Amino acid sequence: MNILFIGDVVGEPGRDTIKKYLPKLKEKYHPTIVIVNGENAAAGKGITEKIYRQFLELGIQVITMGNHTWDNRDIFEFIDNAKYLIRPANFPESNPGKGIVYIRINSYEIAVINLQGRTFLPANDCPFQKADELIKEARKRTSLIFVDFHAEATSEKQAMGWYLDGRVSAVVGTHTHVQTADQRILPKGTAYITDVGMTGNYDGILGVNKEAVLRKFLTNLPAKFDISKDGRIQLCGVNIEINEKTGEAKGIERIMLNDDQRLFD
Repeated sequence: MNILFIGDVVGEPGRDTIKKYLPKLKEKYHPTIVIVNGENAAAGKGITEKIYRQFLELGIQVITMGNHTWDNRDIFEFIDNAKYLIRPANFPESNPGKGIVYIRINSYEIAVINLQGRTFLPANDCPFQKADELIKEARKRTSLIFVDFHAEATSEKQAMGWYLDGRVSAVVGTHTHVQTADQRILPKGTAYITDVGMTGNYDGILGVNKEAVLRKFLTNLPAKFDISKDGRIQLCGVNIEINEKTGEAKGIERIMLNDDQRLFD
């Protein structure tokens, strides 16, 4: 089976990019499940119920989140009823929503887990201990376990990859918006990449209007970071091939679509 994961979708340009390329990606990779990180989908800050439902209508089965989960207050109105939306599982227990979801595809069940790092990010419960807890729970039902680890530090992401090697099918990093070229299958069969990258404006800085970011660096004065809506677009993701019987990863391929990296004519 193939798992297609698309990295941090940033604002309207990111959503438009999904609409444009997802049908072509499905035709090429024939994914069993499509997962998208949507924590920046609403103008770069959180997600709305409308966007969540649009993702489902496009054939996306799971939407993961991250440190911007609560930035758009609309989420509090629907997250507890959103079956296919998960936020980092190591958020405080009192937070609404959940951090794991099970998706049944034919005779197989896939567990998708969302975790958030603690280095250079707000303090939360230990993601490693929470991973132990959820993997123990998930393995009672399935050996097919996918983890989106939303973290800043590359060292923390690599640590999570090694920590979960052989216990999950894949650990993919999100949050930093820049795709890394270190995709690999770890020795015990877990697919790993430090950061999948972002989906949105190709000519901005992390999807944000570059003039505002440059002004901030040059002057150290406050600047409003708006999402770049003009210019070229990009899509970053990975396709992971998994043995559906054992849960072991057999291959991982980086996907980067933009005017410099063409996959489709």
